[in-house]
Amino acid sequence: MELILASASPRRRELLGYFGLPFQVIPATGPEVPPDEADAGRTVWYLSLQKALQVAKGHPEALVIGADTVVETDGMILGKPHDEADARRMLRLLSGREHRVYTGVSLVRYGAYPAVSSYSDTRLSMTRVFFREMTDAEIDAYVATGEPMDKAGAYGYQGRAGMYIEKIEGDFFNVVGLPLCLLGTMLSEAGVKLH
Repeated sequence: MELILASASPRRRELLGYFGLPFQVIPATGPEVPPDEADAGRTVWYLSLQKALQVAKGHPEALVIGADTVVETDGMILGKPHDEADARRMLRLLSGREHRVYTGVSLVRYGAYPAVSSYSDTRLSMTRVFFREMTDAEIDAYVATGEPMDKAGAYGYQGRAGMYIEKIEGDFFNVVGLPLCLLGTMLSEAGVKLH
């Protein structure tokens, strides 16, 4: 079964590679517009499905993986920062506090009737992350590295931000952007042989 990752994220590409399965990377290119007044869970559920559907329509026999990750604190959804000032704002919000990281994961096969049946499965993973207090100087230095600019919540746990994270509750890989345990279960249930 052809497997496609509908994401340009190098972190997701690396994590999917851990399964040892051949796959293509074909990023979804449509606008990411969440449903009105959706909470963090509903937002990533919806956006991961939209990404997978967009790519699956052009590759009806493939099983397409879509994913979307956001950070949520106090009911506010934090995606990727727009600029350095936005990254600083996000990091100040997270400093010394707990927040939640949500990732939606979708598997979609559009189906080429009658040869290939369609398939769709979307699930959600949530991890609680606890930041230590960060000084303004630490925030400025971290933003100056450029690392926060392409990451939800303006930080990458697997990078320099790891020194500011006291603990997590949940799947580490979810915070990186692709919950491997959940995805492995979904792939197995979709008929993909992982071993």
